[in-house]
Amino acid sequence: MRLLVLLCALAMPIVAWLSQTGAFGPDQAEISNRHPTLLVAAGYAFSVWGLIFLLDVAYAVWQATGTRRTDAVLGRIAPVAAAGFALTAVWMPLFSAGLFWVCVLVIFAALAALVWCAVQLSGDAGRGRRLAWVALSLHAGWLSLAAFLNLAQTLVAFELLSSSRMLGWSLALWAVAAALLLALNARMRGNPVYTAVALWGLFAVWIKQTGWPLAGSNTSAWVALAIGAVLLLQTVMLRLRRRRLVG
Repeated sequence: MRLLVLLCALAMPIVAWLSQTGAFGPDQAEISNRHPTLLVAAGYAFSVWGLIFLLDVAYAVWQATGTRRTDAVLGRIAPVAAAGFALTAVWMPLFSAGLFWVCVLVIFAALAALVWCAVQLSGDAGRGRRLAWVALSLHAGWLSLAAFLNLAQTLVAFELLSSSRMLGWSLALWAVAAALLLALNARMRGNPVYTAVALWGLFAVWIKQTGWPLAGSNTSAWVALAIGAVLLLQTVMLRLRRRRLVG
C-alpha cells in the first residue's frame, strides 16, 4: 500500500504535464475560459499545484521509507491518501474531455479522501508526521475551493442555471463553501496550512472578479475576501485557544 501511495503521487504531476501538452484535449485554462463564472480565480493561483505535487511526492517517498513503514497512523491513512491522489490525477483528463459532471463527483470524492487524511493527522496524531500533515492539508485546502469552482463551471456549461444572472446562485455556492471551510478548519483545530492555501485561492478570486465584466463580479469578489477574513480570524482564535489549553 505504501508503494501505491508513491505511484499515485507520481501520477499526478505526470498527468498534469501531459494535460498541459494537450495530450487529452484542451487544457484546464482553455476550458475554464469557455465557461466563465463568478467563482473563478486568477490564473496565477493554480500555480499552487506545483507545490502541492512536490509535497505530495515528498510525503509519499517519506512514508514508504525508514521507520515510517511501520507507523500505524501512516498505515491507516495510506489507502485513503492513495485514493485521493488517484482521483486528482484522473480528474485532469476527464476535465479535458468535457465530462464535467463526472469531474464534480471525482473532485468531491478526492476532497473527502484528503480531508479525512488531514483530520487524522491533526492534533496529537500529527506529531512526528509533519510532512504528511503539511502535504495532505495543503492538497485538501486547495480542493475545498477548487471543487466549488468546478461545480460552478459545470452549472454554466450545461446551462442548468442562468449564465447572465449568476450572482444569486453563486452566493449560494459561496455560502456552502464557506460553511465547509469553517467546519473543516474547526475540526482540524485551526489548521494554518489548510487556511493559508484557502486564503491564497480566495484572494485570487478577489483579484479575478474585481472589475471582471460579468454581472455581480464585484460582489462575488468581496464575498470571497470576507470569507477569507472570517477563516483567518477563526484560525487565529482556534490556535490561541489550543495554546491556552496546552499551556
